[in-house]
Amino acid sequence: MVLPGEQARLYPPRPELLPAAHVPSLPHYQRLYQRSVEEPHEFWGDIAKEFYWKRQHTGPFLKYNFDVTKGKIFIEWMKGATTNICYNLLDRNVNEKKLGDKVAFYWEGNEPGDSTKITYRELLHKVCQFANVLRSQGVKKGDRVSIYLPMILELVIAMLACARIGALHSVVFAGFSADSLCERILDCGCSLLITADAFYRGDKLVNLKQIADEAIRKCIDKGSSLKKCVVVKHLGREEVAVDGTCSKSPPLKRLCQEVQTPWNPAMDTWWHELMCGASTECEPEWCDAEDELFILYTSGSTGKPKGVLHTMGGYMIFAATSFKYVFDYQPEDVYWCTADIGWITGHSYLTYGPLANGATSVLFEGVPTYPDVGRMWSIIDKYKVTKFYTAPTAIRLLMKYGEEPVKKHSRKSLKVLGTVGEPINPEAWLWYYRVVGEERCPIVDTFWQTETGGHMLTPLPAATPMKPGSATFPFFGVVPAILSDSGEELEGEAEGYLVFKQPWPGIMRTLYRKHQQFETIYFQKFPGYYVTGDGCRRDKDGYYWITGRIDDMLNVSGHLLSTAEVESALVEHPAVAEAAVVSHPHPLKGECLYCFVTLREGYEFSKSLTDELKKQVREKIGPIATPDYIQYAPSLPKTRSGKITRRILRKIAKNDQDLGDISTLADPGIITQLFDSRCDTKQ
Repeated sequence: MVLPGEQARLYPPRPELLPAAHVPSLPHYQRLYQRSVEEPHEFWGDIAKEFYWKRQHTGPFLKYNFDVTKGKIFIEWMKGATTNICYNLLDRNVNEKKLGDKVAFYWEGNEPGDSTKITYRELLHKVCQFANVLRSQGVKKGDRVSIYLPMILELVIAMLACARIGALHSVVFAGFSADSLCERILDCGCSLLITADAFYRGDKLVNLKQIADEAIRKCIDKGSSLKKCVVVKHLGREEVAVDGTCSKSPPLKRLCQEVQTPWNPAMDTWWHELMCGASTECEPEWCDAEDELFILYTSGSTGKPKGVLHTMGGYMIFAATSFKYVFDYQPEDVYWCTADIGWITGHSYLTYGPLANGATSVLFEGVPTYPDVGRMWSIIDKYKVTKFYTAPTAIRLLMKYGEEPVKKHSRKSLKVLGTVGEPINPEAWLWYYRVVGEERCPIVDTFWQTETGGHMLTPLPAATPMKPGSATFPFFGVVPAILSDSGEELEGEAEGYLVFKQPWPGIMRTLYRKHQQFETIYFQKFPGYYVTGDGCRRDKDGYYWITGRIDDMLNVSGHLLSTAEVESALVEHPAVAEAAVVSHPHPLKGECLYCFVTLREGYEFSKSLTDELKKQVREKIGPIATPDYIQYAPSLPKTRSGKITRRILRKIAKNDQDLGDISTLADPGIITQLFDSRCDTKQ
């Protein structure tokens, strides 16, 4: 347990541990921050000069409207300037900065000893080859390409090849179901899918091509324009070398004779066959700074995933700058972000941000506990990782096994630790700080969202004093505020809605093909502000503490899930008449799903029905959304107007009898029955 007072205690910065820090002191940070807020054109204009622009912007550096009462919401940074993010990440690093022989990625496979590496020059050549492949398949600027791959180098290559030719990539997490993949393919109207035969996650075999084929069938049934599927041969692979010859590289993962890859010659082609003979030179497509770069789907409160859209120029400079400062990136660093590229963290802080800085990163395919619970620490020692970025879920999981598996490994290379995905509880923060970092590594506890594109609230290493569990201070150009229910800005110590008052370069520009929904979700509630959807508390020292989602969203292991999406999956079962899903605290995941189901006439609640419902949610959404608890509810607590009161359901799930005012309920008597039939949630 965290000791009383630890949560409020300041852990002072130790600049002597990071003598080369970009922000060596708090006053220095405060000066830079003030300039970024008061003179965003000059501040970001100076940073933009560090990148290559084929043509400079012709109009204003920044134009925007955050106020729905004054017209359409829009944000434009450097409109009229032309660039290519892939050119900035690869060509310039190889040709101008002479980093061609520097390792871009160490790839660490699921099995220990299954590894390879790729230099910046090799990465550039492979990206050019695959960009030429995409063009040969008819993909052009503005087209959408869905990528459904495990954590392998081809995933990065595919993303950058899309960016090189001006096509939008839509990466779908390889843990999602066929239904989830189909929904995303249909929404963005993609013309080509990239997937793999299969992969291992720990000791579990995932036959990815079978799942992809099921999604393709569903898409075609619904009139999709999907025409092609490119398949990476990952298990027992033959990798095509840059010169077009074939070699066994990386090492064979596992001989997996039982995997039969389904094949449709009219649609499917092997990645390695397409790459054979493809040119290693490819002229980039020069794009406007406000041209679309990628779509990434995040759960929506309506139950339908939202296609968050990011653009070329602003996203590039924000991801690059936040990576540089928040991790105090230095040229000799080896950086490891454990996030999957299927999430925004893998986009901004495993792909775009590190490559923009010429960094060397670790790309890890496996899980933290396979083949043993010391895997992460052994990887840190193997590659001499200096900057390590992971999720509170992983930290809490590894805490369970105690200090010994950590202390069996050196970890002496570590300089900065980071957390991402959800607020970290003080106990986990202190364990991370004391055990993993041995009280010598600052922790950057970062708050941000898919929609923000990069870090919003964070400490800066060696500059800002830390508090366990606090998101600390705003990053450059970010102006937070806390609002009351009535929209009044609260000063000093306060708790309310977290909003941002002005745009930063990495902010999403819209929801793909759903601009009205974009305005409604993020700007309508409080005109003039970007609304995060999160609650927040600011303490007397000005530190920010994220208190969780205000709307019907859950954060499970750092993955945002919509309760409406899970409810929709549950009621598709013929036995279920109605369902309500709420959050419940979980010692490892942070939050988990607690579901209430009302059954149709003629059905009985049983263990087998519970198992069926869990299976249905897994298949409809993915394993991450599997409910931990499903409770039978003869009926649900509703207002007289028929609205389900989830506030009361959250109390029942936690066995909290302090219900507050229940006078608006149509049938208060149901509450006693629901408390009596609660699931046993003792962990």
